[in-house]
This record gives sequence, C-alpha cells and structure tokens, in this order.
Amino acid sequence: MSYCKQEGKDRIIFVTKEDHEAPSNAELIADDPNDPYEEHGLILPNGDVNWNCPCLGGMASGPCGSQFKEAFSCFHYSKEEVKGSECIDHFRDMQECMQRYPELYPQDEEKDSDSQAESDSALPTETDSTTATSTSESAISPGRTPPTDDQTAS
Repeated sequence: MSYCKQEGKDRIIFVTKEDHEAPSNAELIADDPNDPYEEHGLILPNGDVNWNCPCLGGMASGPCGSQFKEAFSCFHYSKEEVKGSECIDHFRDMQECMQRYPELYPQDEEKDSDSQAESDSALPTETDSTTATSTSESAISPGRTPPTDDQTAS
C-alpha cells in the first residue's frame, strides 16, 4: 500500500514493490536560486557572500563574526588596483578581536615554531659543515684518491 505524508518541509513517500517496477512519471522542477535550503558556494548567484557556507569554518559567527564580515566584505567588493588594500583597518580590527579570544582562535605561531625547530635540527650546524669541509679537503690532495669509509674511520 503506497502512501505519502508531510513532515515539516519534507514529504515522505512509501511505495510498494510494484510501484518501483513501474517507470517513474515524476516531473522534475528547476532549482530555485533563492531556496535557503539549497547548497551554494561562497558566492551566491547574485554575487553576495554566502555567510552560511561551511567553507568559512564558522568565522562569520562567534565573538568576532561582525569584524570578519566587515573585512571579508570589504575585500570581496574591493575595486582597488591592489585588491583589498583599502581593507587593512578592517583586517586589523578582526585580528585584534581574535587575539582577545585565543581559546577560540588559536595562533599558528606555536605550530610554526615547532616545525621551525624540527627543520633547524635537521640542518647541519655551522661547525658541522665546516668540519666536514675541512676534513674532506685535507683528506684529498692532488694526485691522491679519496679515502674509503674504512680509512676515514681510523
């Protein structure tokens, strides 16, 4: 027994096996560009910013949401030769707001300093490279072949 019921904005249709075997006679309707439930990207079809886009990661809401919207809107609608150059004050306001909420907006400096320390430890120090250079230069003199690993170890 097939039937249909409405729950809020959703329509639930139950069908029988026989209904599935028959070809569909459903008519598709064109997408409504103003449908609030329709997924859009960052920029809506009319050119406005879609503040509900998941790509913004929630930046448009929260304690610094208004500052973010001001800065982002300024940049998006910028007509300057260097896009967004007139928006520096808005971005500064946003940054100052974010610094007041470090638990919500953690600084990447901690991550950067950790990765910088790791990359520094992988690089040879000045004394290491100097020692390696002087050892290899003194071991090779004109007319002689370079020593093997066994010879340099002793």
